[in-house]
Amino acid sequence: MFHVEHFCFEIGLKSSYYVFTKAAKSDIIYVCCYERTDPMGKIIAVANQKGGVGKSTTVVNLAAYLGMRDKKVLCVDSDPQGNATTGFGIKKKSVSVSTYDVLIGKARVQDAIIETEFKNLSVIPATENLAGAEIELLDIENRVNRLKMQLLPIKDSYDYIFIDCPPALGSLTINALVASDSIIVPMLAEFFALEGLSQLVNTIKIVKTNYNPSLEIEGILFTMFDGRLNVANDVVSEVEKYFPEKVFETKIPRNVRISEAPSHGKPIMYYDKASKGAESYTLLGLELLGEPLVLPQKKRRGIFNFKK
Repeated sequence: MFHVEHFCFEIGLKSSYYVFTKAAKSDIIYVCCYERTDPMGKIIAVANQKGGVGKSTTVVNLAAYLGMRDKKVLCVDSDPQGNATTGFGIKKKSVSVSTYDVLIGKARVQDAIIETEFKNLSVIPATENLAGAEIELLDIENRVNRLKMQLLPIKDSYDYIFIDCPPALGSLTINALVASDSIIVPMLAEFFALEGLSQLVNTIKIVKTNYNPSLEIEGILFTMFDGRLNVANDVVSEVEKYFPEKVFETKIPRNVRISEAPSHGKPIMYYDKASKGAESYTLLGLELLGEPLVLPQKKRRGIFNFKK
């Protein structure tokens, strides 16, 4: 059994794709053929090098909505803080196989998947060990493809795979971008957020040029948004000018119930489905699915019930 891959690339055909890998210190090339089913699963990284912008919150709640819509969803927690893991009610102390083990090659991705109590939702959890992966990956050949190689065999088993990235542009985030088909960028409607967005876009260009030509921006998502503030609306207009048709129409507002849900280990849809936070992530899910942004009608409760 070989530990480090010297190179890895794939050739996609209509009904299948082939992954070529070469072991370190060996001339043997391994070829694996995977059957391709339609439709293919989609891998979406949720990334921004600035912290506190709602990356984990977006992963947890968007995944929960899609799961409720009968989409099979896998969330990969690639942030050493493990907020997405906690957000699904998983206790990190009970985790035996995590994203760290998958990236370093100590375990198969299938062994790390945990099925949650929420409909159609599974998670590859993160623990504090993942912080060490940034350093360990430096000594591993083909380090930017580690996550991609692990996710390829299971990609078509899910409709969506979300990767929660850490607030940094290090090896963990690069691995996520190389493995992904697209990226959602949560950001605050603040002036300094524009500088962070510029840095992230430059990183995306580098990844597209060198590792993943098909990577695209799925959308820019404004979180903790307050439309009453002039500066917030000015920032949105500025971003829409430079990224036309890449800004989600849905804006996630500041909402107490969204903040409370993680402490109960539940996505907002399961914690308080009638809250403004649940409504906003429902609209985001509809937008991602390409459906009209119309919320289901709520049942009105009358004070008096009249019978004919």
